[in-house]
Amino acid sequence: MKDRNVLSVMVVCLFSLILLSGFSVDTANAAGFAIVEQSVSGLGNAFAGGAAAAEDATTIFFNPAGITRIPDGELIVGAHIIIPSAKFKNEGSTHLLQSVTGIPLTGDNGGEGGVTVAVPNFYYSRQLGEGFVFGLGVNSPFGLSTDYDDSWVGRYHAIKSKLMTVNINPVIAYRVNEHFSMGAGLNFQYIKAELTSAIDFGTLDAIGAFAAMGLPAGALGLVPQGSDGYLELKGDSWGYGFNIGALYEFNRNSRIGINYRSRVDQDLEGDGDFSNVPAGLAPFPVFKNVDVSSNIILPDTLSLSFYHRINPAWAVMGDVTWTDWSVLDEIRFSFDNPYQADGVTTTAWKDSFRYSLGLSFTPDEIWTFRAGLAYDETPIPDAQHRTPRIPDENRLWTSAGMGYKISSKFSFDLAYAHLFVNDPRIEKTPTGEDAVRGGLTGSFDAKVDIISAQINWRF
Repeated sequence: MKDRNVLSVMVVCLFSLILLSGFSVDTANAAGFAIVEQSVSGLGNAFAGGAAAAEDATTIFFNPAGITRIPDGELIVGAHIIIPSAKFKNEGSTHLLQSVTGIPLTGDNGGEGGVTVAVPNFYYSRQLGEGFVFGLGVNSPFGLSTDYDDSWVGRYHAIKSKLMTVNINPVIAYRVNEHFSMGAGLNFQYIKAELTSAIDFGTLDAIGAFAAMGLPAGALGLVPQGSDGYLELKGDSWGYGFNIGALYEFNRNSRIGINYRSRVDQDLEGDGDFSNVPAGLAPFPVFKNVDVSSNIILPDTLSLSFYHRINPAWAVMGDVTWTDWSVLDEIRFSFDNPYQADGVTTTAWKDSFRYSLGLSFTPDEIWTFRAGLAYDETPIPDAQHRTPRIPDENRLWTSAGMGYKISSKFSFDLAYAHLFVNDPRIEKTPTGEDAVRGGLTGSFDAKVDIISAQINWRF
């Protein structure tokens, strides 16, 4: 009966989490658009020691081998409220026809581009006997959400950007001996994306972009930056990957861990919807609503961590994580229409590292207090390749948290983090793929706050 009750709770939490994820997991706070907020207890230490701490079932994400340290079954449900801020300041953005018309790229600063969201996590682990342990994690390892005013100066580059993932991760761990454990799992990952932007039909008309249709420059009589249409791209996909980790315990107080999460290849399929298209283009086979597709590779990661308990009260930990962001060279959507050119944004991202250190204080068997620092590198190579869809820059994490043991079976964790983000700059030029989008130039005032809570049940 006991196992049946545990299973029932697990199923309810799992389906609740998947439902919630479908509506709210769409932000990013690690470099690029990765989501590292996978553990509230870990957030208190800025995720230092992620692959080595193995203090609860959230280690399923950071190192599946760590669940061999959990003596009983455990169920964890957590949520992170992420409050980003990204406010753009225009600093002389230029337009393709500026030398002719004298009019620069027009529009306001876009308002608050950051979107507050909730990111839930679910973890379950259970001893199977003979040194084997089963675990299940459901989380969102990647996501982004930015939203600007329809009339803002960067509207031809981006208006709304939303990407969410739901990752279902069953794992098996095995304790080889008293010092060494290993674990591995599969990742079944769903991704959904939505991107919107404006189309400057006035400028396309003025430069003769429709000449091949028998429409010479200016034939439609449209006004540059005054005859905007809009494009909405939507797509989703399932992809698959794996994670594998190892944990070595020198003794009861010191351990190191290594964890690898594979890349996931996603082939999105969906719709491309155009609106406010000039009537003069209606007879021609362009800017029609059609199916779209896109391939995106979500990067692999490798983490190396240590954990050391100095004495019964104090513990220190650290982590270095590498992310293979160089797999993201461009964002491309292809239209199921031979007359419609692909939508392309060149990213040219580079690999990045995240470094973190943490400290925990456990004065008794009830309370744990945590603090941590982390430095997170951006994968964006320069201001020219930065897009307002992902206004990312290097960031410094400061975090603090606490754990409270209600009883031998129940405990909870709270954590808070503030991310200091170097002001991201954008320096586009109205050439190449950005010719009609415009030379968006300016900087973002950016920061992030994270408030998190998690409940733990051991049985």
